[in-house]
Amino acid sequence: MIKKIIVAACFFISLVSNAQTGSASPYSFFGIGESRFKGNLENRSMAGLSVEQDSLHINILNPASFASLKFTTFTIGGNYTSTGLKTDTKTEKAQRTALDYIAVSVPLGKMGVGFGLLPYTSVGYNIQSINSSPDGVNNVLKGTGGLNKAFFSLGYTVIPNLVVGADIQYNFGRINNTNLEYITGVFIGTQEKNEADLKGFASNFGVMYKHKIYKNINLHSSFTFSPQSRLASTNTQTKSTVNFNSNFDVAIIDPADPNEIRTDLTIPEKISFGLGVGKTKKWLLGSQIVFQNAGKLTDEFNSASNVTYGTYSSYSLGGFYVPNYNVFSKYYQKIVYRAGLKYTKTGLTVKSEDIDEKAMTLGFGLPISGGFSNINIGLEYGKRGTTAKGLIQENYFVLAMSFSLSEKWFRQAKID
Repeated sequence: MIKKIIVAACFFISLVSNAQTGSASPYSFFGIGESRFKGNLENRSMAGLSVEQDSLHINILNPASFASLKFTTFTIGGNYTSTGLKTDTKTEKAQRTALDYIAVSVPLGKMGVGFGLLPYTSVGYNIQSINSSPDGVNNVLKGTGGLNKAFFSLGYTVIPNLVVGADIQYNFGRINNTNLEYITGVFIGTQEKNEADLKGFASNFGVMYKHKIYKNINLHSSFTFSPQSRLASTNTQTKSTVNFNSNFDVAIIDPADPNEIRTDLTIPEKISFGLGVGKTKKWLLGSQIVFQNAGKLTDEFNSASNVTYGTYSSYSLGGFYVPNYNVFSKYYQKIVYRAGLKYTKTGLTVKSEDIDEKAMTLGFGLPISGGFSNINIGLEYGKRGTTAKGLIQENYFVLAMSFSLSEKWFRQAKID
């Protein structure tokens, strides 16, 4: 059964890896792109809540959690997102499919280790600015790419119910932004292409503590701290004369010499704190707060005069409920039902308007018979941005799926 699911997971990877980019937001132009959720689907379905010391599910958000895992676990997740883009006068739709993460964890007694890969940010937009004048100047702006994160995590049990951890991350990626400028009715124009190669190391530290407050009721707490890190950016700008067809497929006629600069970007420090109360394998209710200072995430090629970057903050409320974890019949009673609400101030301000985000989440953990593995399905509906001052509001719907495959890999052989 597990082998069949692994094959299905690999097929799932091939689908999402060759599908659309991880973003369809025009706001992904700014900085290093649209920030992606950097946890697993189980946490995302609870609006990002990650306070419980779970023995089955990988928690990428807090490295301390790896000390609590009891089984070797492989997990992979991806999503399909449909976004409605709206201004005061026009609406458009965009769809995308993307891989969210792939991770492995291995328990080692009082320790646990994990490693994996996930998107950190995504850039993906295609905007046409049409001038109604017969000889007006038009623009076609496109962006692709993003930043990825490879990580290695270590968790350690200090005393029962108190775990600490740390991870080291290598961030890498490439972002491409192009601007085609042309006159109506003329299929020759000028194109400016900006390409940024990004790389750098970062770290994250975490603590989790559980305390029994009444019979089987526990208080859960979680804290993480990510220090400021450096991101080296090699930026190449190329301006060219081009011709193009009605689909805006470009052929370069006369490229100018590229202009290259190297910039050190700064990913600011970030802290998170979560608190929850619940009964093991039955229910959990909690909240989580995340703060991140403004960093230096622009260079002279992608800066804008009407844009500012401030403090990021996110507020989440979520939890789960399992009707009957040990029941042998009535499969629906073993399902983990998850839900959450969140409000995010992205820190991005365009034309003096804050680009904030609100969302609600819902999820289902479907156990696989004969083991501790499960399939997770998550739904998310949210709104980002505003139509004020000619800006764009995004209404999005996410359908996500993940596989979490858990087994005992290291067993002592016994002779009857």
